[in-house]
Amino acid sequence: MPFAALWLAPLYLMAVFATQPDAAILSAGVPLLPGRELLANIGRIVEIATFDRAMLNSIVVALAYAMLSAGLSSLAGYAFARYGFRGKNVLFGLLVATLTVPYAVVIIPQYVLVARDLSLANTLIAVIVPPLFNALGVLFMRQTFLSLPQEIVEAARLDGAGELRIFVLIALPLVRPALAALLIILFLASWNNYLWPLLVAPDAAARTAPVALGSLLTVNSVPPWGAVMAGATLMTLPMVALFVFLQRQFVSGITAGAVK
Repeated sequence: MPFAALWLAPLYLMAVFATQPDAAILSAGVPLLPGRELLANIGRIVEIATFDRAMLNSIVVALAYAMLSAGLSSLAGYAFARYGFRGKNVLFGLLVATLTVPYAVVIIPQYVLVARDLSLANTLIAVIVPPLFNALGVLFMRQTFLSLPQEIVEAARLDGAGELRIFVLIALPLVRPALAALLIILFLASWNNYLWPLLVAPDAAARTAPVALGSLLTVNSVPPWGAVMAGATLMTLPMVALFVFLQRQFVSGITAGAVK
């Protein structure tokens, strides 16, 4: 319990600072009780950084990325778990090998391809599509599909069900907790992603909430800390709500994917 309190302390201070004026935040004493400046701080960050548009962009990007990436990961994981095809082991080895490649190695050619060759800079498509392939998600869903009894799939085939129908109507419902856990992980990864959206979509119309929040932290002036903390608090709320809503599926999904 004391360790949980230590973990929650920064979040509590962030929420308190979001309700305080800058003078109180920068004073010698640390304010521990909420103030009355929350709406004013939210108004400031909306005015300075068009944070309302950035939040909307983040929601669209995170939802689209999570659903598309989870769908692709499920398809690939099911194929690796249930089908035999030529080069399967080699392809799976290459998939695992991509986990060892540092992101810094990939991001430069990825930026050149997206921004220069495809002219997609400052678009939401450029933020969503390039990171869609998720090797860890494929591995997670492969392990989950391996835990399904093969007899269920064989029985469906004997009844005349096609492969796509088996995948959509039988396999996916059986792994719903694991799929929910993957959706949460992918949503959080996209929601917190800063470097790639900063490079490919820095304009105000297309930037996400982390980029908009980071634009307030400059070396030439004192940041409006009340507005910054208000923005950070607003960014935290969707993640907390998502986890609370899908907490049971997340825990059971992680547990189910850990064993075969």
